Amino acid sequence: MAYEIDLSGRVAFVTGASSGLGAQFARTLSRAGAAVVLAARRTERLATLRAEIESAGGDAHCVSLDVTDIDSIRAAVAHAETEVGTIDILVNNSGVSTTQRLVDVTPEDYAFVMDTNARGAFFVAQEVGKRMIARARGAAPGTFVGGRIVNIASMAGLRVLSQIGLYAMSKAAMIHMTRAMAHEWGRFGINVNAICPGYIDTEINHRHWQTEAGQKLVQMLPRKRVGHPQDLDTTLMMLCANESHFINGAIIQADDGHAV
Repeated sequence: MAYEIDLSGRVAFVTGASSGLGAQFARTLSRAGAAVVLAARRTERLATLRAEIESAGGDAHCVSLDVTDIDSIRAAVAHAETEVGTIDILVNNSGVSTTQRLVDVTPEDYAFVMDTNARGAFFVAQEVGKRMIARARGAAPGTFVGGRIVNIASMAGLRVLSQIGLYAMSKAAMIHMTRAMAHEWGRFGINVNAICPGYIDTEINHRHWQTEAGQKLVQMLPRKRVGHPQDLDTTLMMLCANESHFINGAIIQADDGHAV
């Protein structure tokens, strides 16, 4: 007997949806029946993704979002709920990185990474979480009491990798943030979990895997391969499902065994 995860009637807010993992997450949630809100700074790319999703029969909406700007976060979430409906699922995906040794990190580098990956992720989750809590308390309208928050962390948050120590620090913060939110918000029916992807081939890094350095890295991986965005689909769907009410505070490695 086949098992199907049905997200019909749910509204999913996906940050960093203009490319890579965020775009794939939005497509996957839409195929499961959710109305997806595509949030990012590059709104022209969001419009292209929206057209793709709608041409496949899905329901998609675009909002401009800069996660380093608190006012932008509040405006984007408010606009989404006004236009589409109360947010039931948050995929907290926006992220940036730099490549250098820690002794070479400048204050500007530190702010660039931490403002997006740690501070930005926190305040996006906080803004959505406040609204989910209000619904659970009966202080705000909404048909789905509780919610699902999926933070996209990284295997680097569990295992430090050379040259991206700052990125690893930011993702380690996100992992602990996930546990803290799960502990505090679980009583309201909100499940907060994190996915820690390994190396994934996206448009941002695709050329790197063809270089000598990229191929050398691939040969060091447990199964000598990198993943693809769709390799995270089943993990995402499990955490977003209505039936996943018993999974809270989980940190799930989806890294092909790299962090073992």
